[in-house]
Formats: sequence, structure tokens, C-alpha cells
Amino acid sequence: MSETLGTQVQQDFDKARSREFFSKIFSLVQNREDELLSFNDIKEIIRPKSATYKGIISIPISHIAGSEGRYKDFNRHFLPKYTHLRQRWERVDLAHYKDISLPAIKVYELGGLFFVRDGNHRVSVAKAQGQEFIDAEVVVLNSEISLDPNMTRESLKIAVINYEKKLFMEQTHLNKLRPKIQMDFTNIGNYDKILSHIDGHKYFLNQDHKGEIPFKMAMLSWYDNVYAPIVNVVLEEKLLDQFPNRKPGDLYMWIVKRWDELKNQYGHCYSLRDAVMKVSQERKEPFFTRITNFVRSLFN
Repeated sequence: MSETLGTQVQQDFDKARSREFFSKIFSLVQNREDELLSFNDIKEIIRPKSATYKGIISIPISHIAGSEGRYKDFNRHFLPKYTHLRQRWERVDLAHYKDISLPAIKVYELGGLFFVRDGNHRVSVAKAQGQEFIDAEVVVLNSEISLDPNMTRESLKIAVINYEKKLFMEQTHLNKLRPKIQMDFTNIGNYDKILSHIDGHKYFLNQDHKGEIPFKMAMLSWYDNVYAPIVNVVLEEKLLDQFPNRKPGDLYMWIVKRWDELKNQYGHCYSLRDAVMKVSQERKEPFFTRITNFVRSLFN
């Protein structure tokens, strides 16, 4: 390596590290995420159902949003976060200056974004050198959810929840049958749980009914006699004030689970309103008391 090139790649890495530092400070000031997305975390959220090999193509670097294994080594702009990355980063940078062809990186494509399987340093150097495209061997994971390069893990979760809600309402038409419905969640997977709650309600209705009750009838019975009363009590008692950033649907999930536990403990006459008050009381207990009671319940 010539002395000039050696100095150049060192300066390139130092510049990249400096940019990462200021990016971190700017993110703290702006209160926004600066982390590279973890492919495994995103896959767990979206849960793609199939994969297709696409071959080697040129992809836009601006659409590379995460990494499978090295997401902690680089920030969301693929700037290196640690000095121990220097040696490998500089070798890739040197290959760029010597015009040495490197193997195509390997990526997953999910929702229109790319996640690096192999080649994180090559992506980092390419971005530092101002490249707009890079050759990549692409495996497409099929998803009906479109992603945006600026998405954070939290905004992605919200997009998935909205997608789940859309599918649920298309399947049940509950929002048309009960236009004043308040059914939103802050966690993924709850609309599938709601369907299981309706199926369970349908099963119990069928015990005292000749013939099979239609799903629509069971769903409306569940909504009118189970879901809506719980949400109404939550709103009447202003329980959401004790649970910042939560939705009525979240509290329904917690209360219906706790109500079932309380009925098993005190008998089936334990009222819904008492269950809501119990959840409210437990929320107000000091953290240490809640932990102590939880441990005691395990031993009992």
C-alpha cells in the first residue's frame, strides 16, 4: 500500500467515525432513532410467508435499512460506530481506490427495503464514497406491507398494527356494524386474539342453542356483551389516565385476562366493574409491592 493511499483510507475512516458521532448527537437533540434496523427483529414483526431468489442485481443504497448480524456496529446511515471496525473498513476502502472488484453483497428484500446478510463494510464504504447503487445477491421475502427507508422499529410496528386492523375489519365488517367501535392496540397480534375471543364466545353460545350460531351473530354478541361493556367502564373510570400511551383495546386485553383470573379465584360472580377497579388498584400500587405480590402468587 502506498503511503498516500494508506493515509487516505485512514482519513476516510476517521471522517466516517466523526460523522457517526455528530449523527448520534443530532439524533439525541432531535429525539429520533439513530439505530440500524435488526433484520431478525423486523422479520419477527412482519412474519413473511415465503421467499424468492431474485439473483444479483443493482440496488439503491438508500433503500438498505438494516442488517442481519451487524446492526449494532453501524448506525442507520451505515456509519461505523466503533474503532475496532477500522482495519476491515479500510481494506474495503482501499479496494475502492485501487478499483478492485469485490463480490456482490448479500441482502434480504422485505417490503421494498434491503437488509444486509453479508457485506456491511462494503455498504458503509460505498455510502461514504457517495455511491448510489451497489450490486447485491437478493432474496425476496414476500410481504404485503410496504416499508419506508426512514421507518423506525416503532413506526414499522404501527404500520403492521394498522395492516392487521385493516384485514380484521375487511374480514368482519365490525367497524360498519358498530360504527362507534374503539378497537385499537399498541402491540402486534391482538386482532388475531380478538378473533379467538369471538370464537370462544361463539362456542359458549352454541351450548344453549340448537344449530350452529353464525359467526356474525356471535361477533356482535361478543362485542355488545363483552368488549363494549369493558371499554365503557375503562372510559367511565378514566382508567386510560393511568396507562399513558395505551389504547382502550390494550386495557380490554389486560382486564379480560385479569377478570378470568379473579373469577377463578373468587367465583364467577366476580363483577366486571370490580375487575376494572382491581386493575386500577394494582396499577397504583408501588412497583416493589406489585413485584412482591407477583412472587407470592407464584408460590401460592
